[in-house]
Amino acid sequence: MINTAVATKFGAAEADTMWLLVCAFLVFFMQCGFALLECGTVRAKNTKNILLKNLLDACVGAVIWWMIGYTIAYDTSGNGFIGGAKSVNGIRAPHSFLKDVAGNKEDSSGYTLAGWFFQYVFAAAAATIVSGAMAERTALTGYIVYTTVITMLIYPVVVHWVWSGEGWVSAFNSDSFNGGVQDFAGSGVVHMTGGIAAICGAKIVGPRTGRFDEKKKALPMPGHSTTLQVMGTFILWLGWYGFNPGSTLGISPTNYARDAARVVVTTTLSAAFGGLTVCLLEKLVGDKTWSVQAVCNGILAGLVSITAGCSVLFPWAAALAGFLGGLVYFGASKLVLNVLKIDDPLDAFAVHGACGFWGVFVTGLLSAPEYAYGAGKGAFYGSGDALAAAICCLLAIIAWVGGMSTFMFLILKKTGILRVSAEIEAAGMDVSKHGGNAYHSDA
Repeated sequence: MINTAVATKFGAAEADTMWLLVCAFLVFFMQCGFALLECGTVRAKNTKNILLKNLLDACVGAVIWWMIGYTIAYDTSGNGFIGGAKSVNGIRAPHSFLKDVAGNKEDSSGYTLAGWFFQYVFAAAAATIVSGAMAERTALTGYIVYTTVITMLIYPVVVHWVWSGEGWVSAFNSDSFNGGVQDFAGSGVVHMTGGIAAICGAKIVGPRTGRFDEKKKALPMPGHSTTLQVMGTFILWLGWYGFNPGSTLGISPTNYARDAARVVVTTTLSAAFGGLTVCLLEKLVGDKTWSVQAVCNGILAGLVSITAGCSVLFPWAAALAGFLGGLVYFGASKLVLNVLKIDDPLDAFAVHGACGFWGVFVTGLLSAPEYAYGAGKGAFYGSGDALAAAICCLLAIIAWVGGMSTFMFLILKKTGILRVSAEIEAAGMDVSKHGGNAYHSDA
């Protein structure tokens, strides 16, 4: 039991801070989920390499978000496109290094710094998506450069558009386009951004050696541990209960608690329907097996599909979003591999890019009048404003992230620091770069 004297001093602001921190811890734990999922999906000879990249995503993300990423995303001296853009007495970036939110400017409840941490773990998640798509052949130097640029510029600009008070399509800006897009927890901002950068990187770095035969037919290249894949998926599902409900950014008002409870329900239903849908599709029209990896990716597809609309969709709409999200994932996965001939080991684009697009789009269609914000109720309920805002936002994200990522990866390829040599790839990067295999035998 909580001491009543202490409880009376624990006000609404402190409760919101605690809620934000606990949810952020769950989202941070998603890095463990990504690490296990990616580790299980690659071959054993590259285990240490992919684990190192997941560790560095958290480290590099924290430093870059502290130095400049948070400023570009949320600083109020910017404009509708980017934060921190206006000059006052020279170059000005007030939130860089948190100098405007710490020290004597720190709020008494700690909420602002908790908010910084919550946004940092989102940024780290977006960067992690890319590493999976480019696994087993990307040089560490190239990886550090691209994850820095994504965290420093590409991702924060999208955040500023949608979630800041000044963004051109933000529901929190009274002057935004059409009232602003409804992307509650980041189907577009986080997942689609990561997914688009992922497919650009995977295309430019090229496929793994042996992924396609001489006729460009895809050859099997299974990961080394189904156990790790399933464990990673369950951890990510758990982390989503911080990702989506935590995006209420508070719990103290009654409506925040109600929203958080509804988000938990819609998140669960979409994940379940996504997993079941992809499982059946793979059995009926795919490789005709009860595929464990297909169920894992189907669950993640359902989770990504509901992330934008988790607070504004009815449960039946969430189930529909997950079901159709499973179809979107399945089609995108086959398209990327069999038609576009792009080697994406984690299906990062299909899960995060395609389903991220779908998540924002379906919210524009089905956002309920009782819950809608920004542009308002969805097209299903008689208004096209929400769908129009969603489409414009999606096209802008594709143009910005796709253009910037392509430019960045082409420079890295041209300078020769994007891909490892054929010899290193054949031997495996664990032996070549990381001091030996991840698994040791006494035999």
